[in-house]
Amino acid sequence: MRESEVGKARRMLSKVPEVSVWFWIIKILCTTVGESFADWINTSLGVGVNLTALLFTVVLVAVLGWQLWLNRYVAFVYWLTVVVVSVTGTLYTDILTDNLDVPLALSTSAFAAALAIVFGVWFARERTLSIHSIVTLPRELFYWLAVLVTFALGTAAGDWTLEATGWGPGTSVLLPTGLIAVIVLGWRMGANAVLSFWLAYILTRPLGANLGDWFASPTTDDGLGVGTAVTSVAFLAAILAIVVFLTRTRSDVIEDKPETPASATNPARERIMLGYYALVAVLAGSLLVWAAAQPHAAPAGEEENASSSASITASPGQTTAHFPPAEIDKFRTITQDTLTKVRAGNQSEAKARIKDLETSWDQDEATLRPLDGSAWRVLDGQIDSALHALRASKPDQSAEIQTLTTLLATLG
Repeated sequence: MRESEVGKARRMLSKVPEVSVWFWIIKILCTTVGESFADWINTSLGVGVNLTALLFTVVLVAVLGWQLWLNRYVAFVYWLTVVVVSVTGTLYTDILTDNLDVPLALSTSAFAAALAIVFGVWFARERTLSIHSIVTLPRELFYWLAVLVTFALGTAAGDWTLEATGWGPGTSVLLPTGLIAVIVLGWRMGANAVLSFWLAYILTRPLGANLGDWFASPTTDDGLGVGTAVTSVAFLAAILAIVVFLTRTRSDVIEDKPETPASATNPARERIMLGYYALVAVLAGSLLVWAAAQPHAAPAGEEENASSSASITASPGQTTAHFPPAEIDKFRTITQDTLTKVRAGNQSEAKARIKDLETSWDQDEATLRPLDGSAWRVLDGQIDSALHALRASKPDQSAEIQTLTTLLATLG
């Protein structure tokens, strides 16, 4: 087939949108929805991370099947797939972190290795990783697998950064924003376009997640206090509005654009800019190491446990003074029931009962957290410690009793 015919076929068969400003705006909106919508269903509605992940895996299979069945790019279907992939990738990372107690450093490394393998196999088979080359089923499958892993990687890397640095929701937006700006500059200066695209694509995940946290977090935690439900609805509405605009204008449909020859690459300039990206990576890593060494709030279960221990020595129930007594009584009853089962050696029943505490606590977060953010964090850290103790692969009864006793004391 002549080159002109190949180009014509490529334009007709393209299954992805043109990479434009609209592409990046809607991509960030999708990642924000992935964070806030997953949190809303998992915690606010009390569905639980495992069931939520199962439901969205089924939805992902259905939506991805729809996308693969089409023979051209359709904005609504494509971006619906991105939203569902975003939510699903977030949930997979949450399961590893919250349920399986996999350290974020390990999950970040594992997802990075997985993405490298996907890219390696993809390139070895197709000899290109360009988004504009998605013209066959194998390439599209590689593309969506890479997208899913980038969402999981971005979630793990973003959470790991927050855990290490203690940055608040607003501050945490700055690093991925700055890195994306640096990548855009590098691309403008001659860096490899495909490499620049995927680097920016990965970074939009922590950027969108941090934006979602910033909007949803209470003002007591330096957030905007919008809440996960409103944030999800607002950003979904924005995505829908842009998709409608793109559908009507077809400005992001590659097949509508006249074929233009690929811009000449400069291998020497690309090598120089590769060094530029390496320098940026070293500087970003140095910034994170420096931030991690500064005094800051430790992850839940460390600093929060220490602060809660101090609070309960002042007077029983002081930590929960601003919370409704009926809710605290409910938490106390569940905790006491769990402790009784642990002491009796009924590990399976204790794990089932502590699940009730997790569900009730997550359901009440939107109500309790605005009342007293610091007290909420204390209890949240202690509940996390109790959950980790009871769900350990090799449970330690003394550790379970200690965490539950401490929690009971804090509850008054």
